[in-house]
Amino acid sequence: MDIAATFLASSRHYLGTEYRTKIRVAVEALPAEALWWRPNDASNSVGNLLLHLAGNVRQWIVGGVGGVPGARDRAGEFAARSGPGAAELLAELERALDEADAVLARLTPAELRSTRTIQGRETTVHEAVYHVVEHFSLHLGQVILMAKLHAPGAVRFYEDAGGLARPLWPALVRPSTGSGDAPAD
Repeated sequence: MDIAATFLASSRHYLGTEYRTKIRVAVEALPAEALWWRPNDASNSVGNLLLHLAGNVRQWIVGGVGGVPGARDRAGEFAARSGPGAAELLAELERALDEADAVLARLTPAELRSTRTIQGRETTVHEAVYHVVEHFSLHLGQVILMAKLHAPGAVRFYEDAGGLARPLWPALVRPSTGSGDAPAD
C-alpha cells in the first residue's frame, strides 16, 4: 500500500473507529449534569465540544472536501450553555462521521494534492483531512479528561502490560460502526 492510501486508511480508522469509540465511551460515562458543565467561562463543556466536532467534520470533510453544501454556526457551537442530551449529541456526531467516511472512502490518493477553500483558506485535501484528524484528537483528549474528572475510574482505554500499553478500547467498538477499517500493515 502506498503512503497516500495508507494515510486515507489510517484517517478513516481514527475517525471512524478509534476516536468514535473513545468519545462515545467517555461521553456515556459522564453524569448527565456534567454534559453542559464548564469549569469556567473561558472553557467549553463536553456538549459544546460535541457540537463543535460535528460542525468541524462536516465543514472540512463533508463540505470542504466532498463538496456537499451546508451551513455552520461555529460561534453557536461555543456559545451554547445547554442543549440536547448526550445520546442526541453523540448520534449527530456519528452521522457527521459517517458522512465524512463516505467522502474519504471515495477519495483517491491523487486527489489528496488537489486544493479547496475551507473557512476562507486555500488548503490541499491532504491538509484538510489531516486537520480534521488532529483536531478531533485534541478535543477527544479534552472530553476524556472531563469524563475522568466527573466519573473517576469509568474511562479506561489502556492497561499497563509490563511497561507496554495494551489497548482495551478495541473491545468497546460497536459492531454497527462499519466504517474506518483498520489500516493494512
